[in-house]
Amino acid sequence: MSYLLKINNLHVRIGDKEILKGIDLEIKPGEIHAVMGPNGAGKSTLSAVLTGRPDYEVTEGTVQYKGEDLLAKTPEERAWAGLFLSFQYPIEIPGVTITAFMKAAVNAKRKAQGLEEMKAGDFLKLMKQKMAFVQMKPEFAKREVNVGFSGGEKKRNEIFQMAMLDPELSILDETDSGLDVDALKIVADGVNALRSPEKSAIIITHYQKLLEYVQPDVVHVLKAGKIVATGGRELIEAIESKGFDQF
Repeated sequence: MSYLLKINNLHVRIGDKEILKGIDLEIKPGEIHAVMGPNGAGKSTLSAVLTGRPDYEVTEGTVQYKGEDLLAKTPEERAWAGLFLSFQYPIEIPGVTITAFMKAAVNAKRKAQGLEEMKAGDFLKLMKQKMAFVQMKPEFAKREVNVGFSGGEKKRNEIFQMAMLDPELSILDETDSGLDVDALKIVADGVNALRSPEKSAIIITHYQKLLEYVQPDVVHVLKAGKIVATGGRELIEAIESKGFDQF
């Protein structure tokens, strides 16, 4: 199979409003694709549809993931199959510690893959390793998920979750929004560290800064629900100099 994800003529609406108006996109294993565009272009809608948000209606088109119909899968099945979404606005989960949350997520994925639950010692060792990797303080393991976290801490926690789950396709939905340079570097380091010939990522953004740290293989410009340009770094440079109005 030459692709990991293949989107063909995807049309999506919410209520009476059509947001995506015929998206075609193919991602091969190991590729990082950047999807750029102005606010309201449909970038976050694309991530929501891929991960199974129920309030978005697909009216036309197909999405194949590892040769299977992604749209036929529940959000949980998509996650177990190796999709991961890093939210623009991570939610708080009061009463649930990061340790409990990650243990449930990791073991749910292992169960779906026909594997036994991870032993407690192995899980804690993995968690300690990944927390150090994203420069997260060990005491965060006992804190409730995102409760009382700063914006940067929430994003760092998202990258920690990504490192723990080791997805085949990571979707970063404007994860760089509102981050300072240090937090941005943490996000970039996490994406780059997980990069491999088998693993791919979609980086959704309207900023160029993150793409200085994470070098995408392909850049798409999404505007008014359609991909209006596809290319390499020259598109990022064009956007930086002339904005999105040129497309």
